[in-house]
Amino acid sequence: MSDTSKVLIKVSDIAMTFDVSPPWLTRVVERKPKLMLQAVDGVSFEIEKGKTLALVGESGCGKSTVARLMVGLYQPTRGSFSFDGMDAHATYGSPAGRKLRERIQMIFQDPYASLNPRWKVEDIVGEPLKEHGLIEDAAQLKERVGQLLSSVGLSPLDMVKYPHQFSGGQRQRISIARALATEPEFLVCDEPTSALDVSVQAQVLNIMKDLQRKQGLTYLFISHNLAVVRHVSDHVGVMYLGRLVELADKHSLFSAPKHPYTKMLLDAIPKMHDTGRARTPVQGEVPNPLNPPTGCAFNPRCPHVNDRCKTERPVLQTIGGIQIACHAVQEGRI
Repeated sequence: MSDTSKVLIKVSDIAMTFDVSPPWLTRVVERKPKLMLQAVDGVSFEIEKGKTLALVGESGCGKSTVARLMVGLYQPTRGSFSFDGMDAHATYGSPAGRKLRERIQMIFQDPYASLNPRWKVEDIVGEPLKEHGLIEDAAQLKERVGQLLSSVGLSPLDMVKYPHQFSGGQRQRISIARALATEPEFLVCDEPTSALDVSVQAQVLNIMKDLQRKQGLTYLFISHNLAVVRHVSDHVGVMYLGRLVELADKHSLFSAPKHPYTKMLLDAIPKMHDTGRARTPVQGEVPNPLNPPTGCAFNPRCPHVNDRCKTERPVLQTIGGIQIACHAVQEGRI
């Protein structure tokens, strides 16, 4: 997929299992076993420095769990995450973890929930600078916060205001300014525009692309909006029930998708010139992740399913420069 000398992020077979069992006493009385939820199951990818990888899929496919694993909010059940050649999860738990967190930051999904309503913008954006001991002097701190606000299209005069005085798009700009405070190299963006109006989404995305060009930022962009993904990404990974089913460069994926699930997702997007054509909705429902189907997880919804698909789980293989996990594609049936 990439030149190893330029790879900044390398994720290998990362997995995350959550214990969602009822309380212990309830289980004893009702004689029920533990319930384990496999949120992420063996995901692997690489991101080159200065590039954007987008992860897409329906709600509950594990995208946001991957995002939280990247920034150390979760400790993976298995697998590894390498950042600039170092084991990130081992580093997070060591004295060097603070320095690593300066280099990796996150933009959260909800601009209404991710900003402290009791703090002024100056305190919100300046907190990472104080927490990491990057700026001690109050005047320098105020100047730096003003610069950060300017970089995301806000005024330095806004630093005396509270979050409730801003619109959703402006709040997300404040979140981006806060994430940029430590001058990170890698930004994990967990659906940063999903709570915003379409016109505001475009403004925020353009700011993020401008910042990437100017500062050489590397993005992991989590989204369920394929139109947004087409605008911001270099490579796209399609997730289904905790696993990657297709991983390709943006142009290949949008022009000639291979996996039946990717085709379904793209077919469901309204297109300007296809007004007379009946669109194919994404068929069926995502299976219960507590009781996933045997074999390929997509087999209950797939039009190309056969007996092998129902019993043997496909592995991600490179076919024609695209990584894909599908028996039908590997066998040449589609």
